[in-house]
Amino acid sequence: MSAGNAGYVVRIAEEPADREACFAVRKEVFVGEQGVPEDIEYDAYDAAAVHVLAVREDGVPLGTGRLLHGEAAAAKNGGDASVGSLGRLAVTREARGLGVGAALVRAIEDAARARGLTAVDLHAQTQALGFYERLGYAAYGPEFPDAGIPHRSMRRSL
Repeated sequence: MSAGNAGYVVRIAEEPADREACFAVRKEVFVGEQGVPEDIEYDAYDAAAVHVLAVREDGVPLGTGRLLHGEAAAAKNGGDASVGSLGRLAVTREARGLGVGAALVRAIEDAARARGLTAVDLHAQTQALGFYERLGYAAYGPEFPDAGIPHRSMRRSL
């Protein structure tokens, strides 16, 4: 568990209530704000993924993300089981600008290191490329649509 600089903590979502909070943030951001169909927001990867949750000191969830590893990650990144797949990174509107997104990315990278992974891959919405670049990720490959939103693949070695 790591402390945030604005009255929040980031932790692995192991308890059912934490996982439900992760899904609630994803629904608010992806389904509510971005119009992603709810039936594609949740997938079979959620069961085995490592979910991280940022929570305000009073218990209000601020953000979430997930790490896929092993076969699930290899299915997303071209077959390399040593590379984790970061995804479903979402920060609530009221928490944006507090460093929550960066803290979540670092927590996911820590979880990847703990599992012996050598890099983290992700599919970034093109409007978020600068955010990930500032965290050390490099874009590769062409732009592609995901849920009707333009994305690029990115990777960072750990």
